[in-house]
Amino acid sequence: MKPIEPITSSFLLEDGRTVTIETGKLAKQADGSVVVRMGNTMILATVVAAQDAKEDVDFMPLSVEYKEKYAATGKFPGGFFKREARPSEHEILISRLVDRALRPLFPEDFHAETQVLISLISGGEDTAPDALAALAASAALTVSDIPFNGPISEVRVARINGKFVINPQLSLLEGADIEMIVAATIDNIMMVEGEMKEVSEADMLQAIQVAHDAIKIQCQAQIDLAEKVEKSKVKREYCHETNDEELKAKVMEATYQACYEIALQGNPDKHARADAFKAVRDAYIETFEEEERAAINNLVKRYFHDVEKAAVRYAILNDHIRLDGRKTNEIRPIWSEVDYVPSAHGSAVFTRGETQALVTVTLGGKMDSQMIDGAVISGYRKFMLHYNFPPFATGEVKRMMSISRREVGHGNLAERALKVMVPNGEDNPYTIRIVSDILESNGSSSMATVCGGTLALMDAGVKMTKPVAGIAMGLISDSQSGKFAVLSDILGDEDHLGDMDFKVTGTKDGITACQMDIKVDGLSYEVLEQALEQARQGRIHILGEMANTMQEPRADYKDFVPRIEKMFIDKEFIGAVIGPGGKVIQEIQKVTGATIIIEEIDNQGVIDVMGSNKASIDAAKAWISGITAVPELDKIYHGTVKSIVPFGAFIEILPGKDGLLHVSEIDWKRIENPEDVLKQGEKIDVKLIGVDAKTGKLKLSRKVLLPKPDHIEDSDRPERPERHDRPERSDRNNGPDRRNRDDRYDKPRR
Repeated sequence: MKPIEPITSSFLLEDGRTVTIETGKLAKQADGSVVVRMGNTMILATVVAAQDAKEDVDFMPLSVEYKEKYAATGKFPGGFFKREARPSEHEILISRLVDRALRPLFPEDFHAETQVLISLISGGEDTAPDALAALAASAALTVSDIPFNGPISEVRVARINGKFVINPQLSLLEGADIEMIVAATIDNIMMVEGEMKEVSEADMLQAIQVAHDAIKIQCQAQIDLAEKVEKSKVKREYCHETNDEELKAKVMEATYQACYEIALQGNPDKHARADAFKAVRDAYIETFEEEERAAINNLVKRYFHDVEKAAVRYAILNDHIRLDGRKTNEIRPIWSEVDYVPSAHGSAVFTRGETQALVTVTLGGKMDSQMIDGAVISGYRKFMLHYNFPPFATGEVKRMMSISRREVGHGNLAERALKVMVPNGEDNPYTIRIVSDILESNGSSSMATVCGGTLALMDAGVKMTKPVAGIAMGLISDSQSGKFAVLSDILGDEDHLGDMDFKVTGTKDGITACQMDIKVDGLSYEVLEQALEQARQGRIHILGEMANTMQEPRADYKDFVPRIEKMFIDKEFIGAVIGPGGKVIQEIQKVTGATIIIEEIDNQGVIDVMGSNKASIDAAKAWISGITAVPELDKIYHGTVKSIVPFGAFIEILPGKDGLLHVSEIDWKRIENPEDVLKQGEKIDVKLIGVDAKTGKLKLSRKVLLPKPDHIEDSDRPERPERHDRPERSDRNNGPDRRNRDDRYDKPRR
């Protein structure tokens, strides 16, 4: 049997790379499946949807899973089991990107459980496969019979050396000042997420436009492919909701005006507003006979939600009044405090309206960095931000599960917003962990994390280049009238009932990160431009409020923060510092109390010495300096008497380096027995007076550091013993074979 010939469609990227989409060869029992290939990178995407929706489901139960197979890049998974396990943070973030781009494009009343699985089955060198994931998912939906208002595609756009590049190689991204993932249909932008190095709003808009131009080509390639697939030409019929249009009209007529009046009251208390809306709904339900209520209860709740949504939106569009009474560009009241947690290296409380974040910073060494061992990306992570959203933040009772995808996504956004302003290298030797615990939430908790994170970093003494703030923008629009309102610092209700959630972070001079989700078809660049300008003004206001609490980082770290100092040594001394089996470095750490990390970088030994106090760091540095130091002729050393012999003593002048202090160099007067003058373990000053050119043996003198007497009696003058006065080696019949003492005169003891 011959291999199946797939159906294909392809397009070119600007740099000449070809991207091919094929279907009909793999995973044919799925409702839709494709393989997207660019060079040696191949992604398999499949989609399956249930034929019927479950009872009382009024949302889209979509699940998207992105997985990078280790075999795709010729690697073994780490860990004991040696197989792929739970998704990594990187895979979760890519799954979220695809989900957010696809979800708004399913029909509003399509509620059948749908699963999209995306797998990297081959990874090309220096290629970022995540930029192809949404293209593959959308193509799988497009060639299926599942209702979908696509296609969409997603690209990475980066500005490198002033030029925009679509889906650049991984090695080029370090030089980018803009890096964004943009998802769109042929007509509309659907999702934006990325990080920037203080770029202007105009530059960001230009990057989105460049990305959209590339996406249009990719969407057309999917349309061309679907035209060749018979299954995709007729989408399945469905009826997943039970509706009562007469009841829907009655709910609208009976409750709309009451909801509109609540929206106009401008109550800043979200629980009071929720209770007011609920009272209107419950009052309407009470108008039915008790036996009727069970039958209409769920339908009334669904229709009332639509009434509430319409009332809130038109109150904003017609009367320009928001739920909490603010103007469209007004920011909620802000208060903040630093050093709230006394034992943390840095801490801050940031509160904006009914949203509050408690943020802490912990500073550690290289051993605290996180190892990343993925199929495509590997390395170490020295800056990390963890975001936690407990149920009490919204006054709810929920089962405590593992970290949610939302928590991973919000934490990643805040991390990217801040990291560009945190110095690297010698300016910041620490591994930094930020933890944001959301204590109250009514919108923009990820942006509160950014603001609180900035204050906590400055409280910890981290020398941030500039403070960073964040703001979430919303949108209320009416396609029939063309009216729209851009909302600054949105509430949770405004996010839920609105058309856009656009988070923008940055300094006073530019944007550092963004995340945008669109819930409607059609978002003009005019709206985007206004949203970005309004976000800039709001960001400047928030930075001013933060400056009232703290304007710049602490001049120094807190007393209990571990200090880190760097040392650089020749690489040939690395082994000497470590010692056999790590014996030397372990002894240094045990004696001094400091933590030492040593590695070779660029043919040089780089040592981080970390300690809780300066004395321990200085002791460790001195020890290491001694090991790596080269003894200098005529230099005075404060050494330790290691052992005493009849002809002198061996003195350790540097760690691991001994020299001979001959009996004749102990004092100006004659010394018969060195033990009469020196004691083992005693500290004495000696001068290096000679180094044997062949053996490297060190010759020391103590007497040259002592005052020379005006007159020395011959009997007091020290003399070197003549050769014939020294004991000779015994023969075998007279005792053990002992080494000639003359052999030890100039030989340092190790």
